Amino acid sequence: MDKWLWHARVVKARTSAAELVGSGHVRVNGERERSPGHAIKIGDVITVALDRTVRVLKVTGFNERRGDAASARVLYEELGEGNQTSLRN
Repeated sequence: MDKWLWHARVVKARTSAAELVGSGHVRVNGERERSPGHAIKIGDVITVALDRTVRVLKVTGFNERRGDAASARVLYEELGEGNQTSLRN
């Protein structure tokens, strides 16, 4: 999971992805996931809480290597209204 988040350019570093998952800020199909090595598959819905936003991404593909933003964009479909939802405290 951490590798996919990094390849999809959700985070800047793979270690950041692992910390994000380990701290409980990522859900897979609605279930909180705390294992950075958790396997994901095409069709899974990943919910990521970043700072003051929540991104909901549907997995549509995988890459062997981390590429540019255009190649990262084909790995997921952004779900939800306005594509990014702000958290309100």
